Amino acid sequence: MKPAKVVILGAGYGGVVTAIRLQKLIRSGEMTVTLVNKHDYHYMTTHLHMPAAGTDHHENARVAIRDLIDERKIHFVKSTVQQILPADKKVVLTDDTLSYDYLVVGLGSETETFGIPGLREHAMSIHSINSVRFIRQHTQYMFAKYKMNPQHKEYLTFVIGGAGFTGTEFVGELADRIPVLCRTYDVDPALVQIINVEASPTALPPGLPNDLVEYGMEVMRRKGVQYKLSTAIQACEADGVRLGDGQFIRAGTIIWSGGVRGNALLQQAGFDVQRGRVKVDDYLRSWQYPDVFITGDCSIVMSPEGTPYPANAQIAVQQGYNTARNLLYTLRGKPLRPFAYDYKGTVASLGRGEAVGTLKVKKVKGKFAALIKKMIDARYLFLIGGIPLIWKKMIFKQKMSTRNSHVRS
Repeated sequence: MKPAKVVILGAGYGGVVTAIRLQKLIRSGEMTVTLVNKHDYHYMTTHLHMPAAGTDHHENARVAIRDLIDERKIHFVKSTVQQILPADKKVVLTDDTLSYDYLVVGLGSETETFGIPGLREHAMSIHSINSVRFIRQHTQYMFAKYKMNPQHKEYLTFVIGGAGFTGTEFVGELADRIPVLCRTYDVDPALVQIINVEASPTALPPGLPNDLVEYGMEVMRRKGVQYKLSTAIQACEADGVRLGDGQFIRAGTIIWSGGVRGNALLQQAGFDVQRGRVKVDDYLRSWQYPDVFITGDCSIVMSPEGTPYPANAQIAVQQGYNTARNLLYTLRGKPLRPFAYDYKGTVASLGRGEAVGTLKVKKVKGKFAALIKKMIDARYLFLIGGIPLIWKKMIFKQKMSTRNSHVRS
């Protein structure tokens, strides 16, 4: 009997965890596993806000895929997916076509613009290693540009659309970075504005208790962050944003973190989608194509209350575990195990030494919450790469810290 051909598209949280679990559990000759990703690294989206603001190096947000997989068990292909053909059980890549018996789709998300004019053309978003490099360099460029054109104070205005998880964590880091940039470029900190615009009546990740939201917003305000809540961005232009109340804010930097949608390839392939995401069955399979498992931002998993769970790293990791197990159970003729999301809580960083969140039902804030946030990040590194990966990241951070201290002195 020929080994089953399993193809995994995307090395995000769901895809990479599926691959890592399979390589630990598959038997000889049971299946061939091919992991396809357009980069040769896995990056942690929950860490991107720091290199985007310039408070950490982007290398700390990524891990080489070959450091995570056993190439005797997982075949890695660096390529871009052009088309998914579920009826033919094929995937078209830039330079090849792969056939499969079982497909795992974890292609991640795309920016959701909600049809706001000019957003795609004039706003930046935090969605990849290259995007955060660009944002960091652009921020520094705005300070240098202001020094050459001091009459343009709008160069020092930063508008961040969306005050959810990504927006809040980026704003906290940016507020910590601004004093350093002001000293570097001899700029009066009073001239810098950070404005966080949010269409809903409250900031910070949804679901946090009101007292933690108030605590988090007060921390941000002390750092100089301004909030415009219950206010939508109506249009984005080259030199600023127009709000729903008619106000126009001139700004040199516009960052959009107001929402994401699933990968467009799923809709193009004929899957039934809602905002680019596919509603999956109890085993994370497509209702239309039971040989296709869908994870992460591409999937919609319903809660017992009948509402979709939010797409985040926590659920994607758990989906990876479940998908790997059910692939093996399928081949071994065992009953599949339904996916049951185990919500462990959420912690949002507010910048250096500050965070807020909940662990199950326990509230955490301040320095303790910031420590918990670091422990969550370390736990994920251990999950995918063990102690050697944690040690490697610690050594790199120490080298960068030493180098930066020499530069400042």
